[in-house]
Amino acid sequence: MTQRTAMEKCINVVLSDDKCAAYLEYYNEEEGFSCTIEELEQFLESKGVIHGLLREAMLVFVSDPLAFLQEKCKIAEGIAPVHGVDGYIDVLIGKEVGSEQRPLEAEDGKVDYKELIRLDNVRSGQIIAKRIDPAEGVPGKAVTGEEIPYRSGKEARFKVGKNVVVNPEGSAMYATVDGLVSRTEGSKLNVFPVYEVNGDVDYKHGNIDFVGNVVIRGNVLTGFKVKAAGDIRVAGGVEGAELEAGGSIEITGGIIGYNKGLVHAEHDVKCTFIQEGNVDAGGDVLVTQSIMHSNVRAGHAVICAGTKGLIVGGSIQAGEHVSARVVGNSMSTLTSIEVGVLPRLRNEMNELRKEIKEQTESLDKTKKALTLLDQMAAAGQLTPDKMAMRIKLNATQKTALMKSEEMKLRILEIEKVLEDTSRARVDILKVIYGGSKIVIGRYMKFIKDPISRMSFYYQDGDITMAPFV
Repeated sequence: MTQRTAMEKCINVVLSDDKCAAYLEYYNEEEGFSCTIEELEQFLESKGVIHGLLREAMLVFVSDPLAFLQEKCKIAEGIAPVHGVDGYIDVLIGKEVGSEQRPLEAEDGKVDYKELIRLDNVRSGQIIAKRIDPAEGVPGKAVTGEEIPYRSGKEARFKVGKNVVVNPEGSAMYATVDGLVSRTEGSKLNVFPVYEVNGDVDYKHGNIDFVGNVVIRGNVLTGFKVKAAGDIRVAGGVEGAELEAGGSIEITGGIIGYNKGLVHAEHDVKCTFIQEGNVDAGGDVLVTQSIMHSNVRAGHAVICAGTKGLIVGGSIQAGEHVSARVVGNSMSTLTSIEVGVLPRLRNEMNELRKEIKEQTESLDKTKKALTLLDQMAAAGQLTPDKMAMRIKLNATQKTALMKSEEMKLRILEIEKVLEDTSRARVDILKVIYGGSKIVIGRYMKFIKDPISRMSFYYQDGDITMAPFV
């Protein structure tokens, strides 16, 4: 038996999928087998492995092949490509849209919570954003000597909202009116005019419905409504009121909902605390202190990770991520944390199931009525008004069945989304108490005893825990 034949019989060469690594496997023990480093190098070359040979690893292998029986030994390493970096839109004005607005502090140290430091106002014709081109990548080199192509960076495109214009070169965006920069649904950039209330929203001002940004230098009192096409910024607090923004909502104080009212933003909601409130955001809900006995929904994330960082009671739903220092309490107050699906989709599915149940009951009644009418028709006892009823019920049944099928298909679509829980995660920075419930996609985990510093995520058909880092 030649040396080459012996090596073919005993050694297997395995390449990684991207050909950036080659491994040796001594899979068939042969008595007295040995080889020199030169023979091994020639064998690897015959298998196409010619670049990035790891000489130290080769020396280890030839000195004791048995050590690698049924084990893989990395024997060559290529150069991974450096992929291009995506271009992006650099927002020059209003970069801190959705960030903390600190109250104005006077020289004597007194704080005025009715004055916000900055409103990011812009003038007509002022540049508000510029396009940054993608960065090119660098090709890599496979262990076989081939060039590994890099992935090019994607070119960014402006998402144009209202009262803005992009120059002919497509490199910059400008304001067309005086106002305030605001991001709305789909991260569109807008410049909206500003409506300011120098005090509380109460019986003096009444409800507000404005086609721009609204700045309230006081509180929004119970029973009042504030609607804005752009952002809403409140220097005080919100009490059992309804706020609706096409952009973001920032509340310097907190939300005391009294289990009524709603704070809804297409982008982000940021505040100090939420108590007995209903909050719905298309993006993130960012809370610095606590969320207590509230219903909070976020398309992306709910973050409550400040000094206190407490979530207790109620229901928290987020598309991808929930992070808090403490969840629940020592009294085992039921606290539900749900991630892995857009809350609106889950709620839509629940509504669809409810509708299907109601429609099934209605169809049963229709079917029984049609059976009776068919029996009357067979007996020649169908009067003109009963005949009209029969035609109408047949049409109603056909329409209802079609609608029912459409709803069932929509439920299947949503369930597919539920299955994609790869990015869903719950991070506990300090402790989660018994009585809490973690839901990821369609999977559920009840917490019985306190658990410290833990991350929860979906893996291999179950909710998995790992220490929070």
